Amino acid sequence: MHPMLNIAVKAARRAGSVIQRASHNIDIIRVEKKSANDFVTDVDRAAEQAIIDVILEAYPSHAILAEESGAKGMGASEYEWIIDPIDGTTNFLHGHSQYAISIALAHKGQVQEAVVYDPSRNDLYTASRGVGAFLNERRIRVSKRIQLNECLIATGFPVVDQSMIDTYLAILKDVIAKSAGARREGAASLDLCNVACGRVDGFFEFNLKPWDIAAGSLIVQEAGGIVTDMKGEQTWLESGDIVAASPKVLAQLLHIIAPHVA
Repeated sequence: MHPMLNIAVKAARRAGSVIQRASHNIDIIRVEKKSANDFVTDVDRAAEQAIIDVILEAYPSHAILAEESGAKGMGASEYEWIIDPIDGTTNFLHGHSQYAISIALAHKGQVQEAVVYDPSRNDLYTASRGVGAFLNERRIRVSKRIQLNECLIATGFPVVDQSMIDTYLAILKDVIAKSAGARREGAASLDLCNVACGRVDGFFEFNLKPWDIAAGSLIVQEAGGIVTDMKGEQTWLESGDIVAASPKVLAQLLHIIAPHVA
């Protein structure tokens, strides 16, 4: 395992301990509303700080982009850690065990190392660019299905920024009509890992943040999948509009999406 990936794993497990302790006493967690349908808790902040402490102890000059504390040291280093301490905070607050810690390391703007850790299941997804993707140290690959009508597609509702809601619903209607079904779990990092494992055959969502998708996208790519924006371009990390799937399924999803985003 690459030394930087090893640090990311250490940080994710440290944060996982914080989150799992808190999960036994959800009723006493302090919750703040950042915006409509967007929440932050003292657990998010504690988990994020645990991650940052581990990273900066090992690499004190590296830059940080974290969901709750923002950007630190940007432009001062070629290395940038992109952190979501709890992807799926709303799920966490409801005791729904679909949430994860997402940590990616970018070098000169390209993600090189990725960890997504599901603490409730103790599932650790990792990837290093050019090395492959793994679940609990076992190699994973995207689905071999090639016909969309046999495929299960994951998605996420645009609940925070609803500017694309009509476009999204039109796409979802077409996807449901032409696939074997759609699933919405509420944590994009795990949706992407499910694509990488072949549990679902594709994923699409609008208006995500870099910390939601940076790690999971590398895991998909290293598992043999392709990640693009809604027009098949490589702006997904900047735009937050993302489609991920195996190559043949991706082409079919983009064909469905294209008329709605032209």
